[in-house]
Amino acid sequence: MLLKREILEAIKRGEITLQFRRWTRPSVKAGGTLKTKVGLLQIGAMDEMSPDDVTETDARAAGFKDVADFRRWLDTMKQGPLFHRIEVSYLGET
Repeated sequence: MLLKREILEAIKRGEITLQFRRWTRPSVKAGGTLKTKVGLLQIGAMDEMSPDDVTETDARAAGFKDVADFRRWLDTMKQGPLFHRIEVSYLGET
């Protein structure tokens, strides 16, 4: 799962706790970790869902202003058969 530096920094600060991805197949798994440029991330629950089910709370937890902002971002992403809501948190330096 590739994340922009600004997103990684926000996860590290605890400002972002969710990510959304469209995948052919997931590249991380629930309970796993992800080594990044800012340190180690914990991957929490991963739920397959419809993008239409993203709430205002989910959108804000992922760093978006609101659901409309999330949908504008989603329209720029590649298509994929699976859509996941992924809990993320910062574990520390690697």
